[in-house]
Amino acid sequence: MSKKQVSNIEQVIDHIQDGATIIVGGFGLCGIPEKAIVALAEKGTKDLTIVSNNCGVDDWGLGLLLANKQITKIMASYVGENKLFEQQYLNGELEVELVPQGTLAERIRAGGAGIPGFYTPTGVGTEIAKGKETKEFDGKTYLLERAIQGDVALVKAWKADPYGNLIYRKTARNFNPLAAAAGKITIAEVEEIVGVGELDPDFIHTPSIYVQHLFEGSNYEKRIERRTVREKQTNAGSDQ
Repeated sequence: MSKKQVSNIEQVIDHIQDGATIIVGGFGLCGIPEKAIVALAEKGTKDLTIVSNNCGVDDWGLGLLLANKQITKIMASYVGENKLFEQQYLNGELEVELVPQGTLAERIRAGGAGIPGFYTPTGVGTEIAKGKETKEFDGKTYLLERAIQGDVALVKAWKADPYGNLIYRKTARNFNPLAAAAGKITIAEVEEIVGVGELDPDFIHTPSIYVQHLFEGSNYEKRIERRTVREKQTNAGSDQ
């Protein structure tokens, strides 16, 4: 076992302090660090600022932290699948910063790249622009958006080697590589840790330098957030 590997996720989750800012990978319920979230819910760490695409659903993902009232502020681009979220926001229990999805991705990417801010046309002339600096480039107005860094980043990968090089699987890549780079401490949970040299360097999405802790999980639920199916199609004129 490498120095980065831990035998259980609680070992590293215990180091997350009250009031921490946590960047969480995933999109909907796809590619979320579910073991880390469950461990954080069980620990009861509170007054958290969560940066994520969304806040899970009522009974899974980041929704577990909402149910425990562990989140004080959420920075997200989509919040439509969680009734608890709505209730806590309307009751004044939850501070919400809605961020356009592309802007959120770029703010996290900038945080990982060491860039303090950037200008974007997204949100000009809307509520998003209130209180933000604007600047003109070539006759067009842009907003200054600040980078986001987390005290901790929680990510979920498909495969890793003992050094912490990560590969994500298909759409589960989503916000995970951005989150991994933007955390001062990054905790990666993975489905499989393979031997050194078994990962093709050309296919590594997150280099090991960004990962401080590595945990190999099992029995992932991989829930489907919303299942939709098409009605059965029949041929025109067919008796069947």
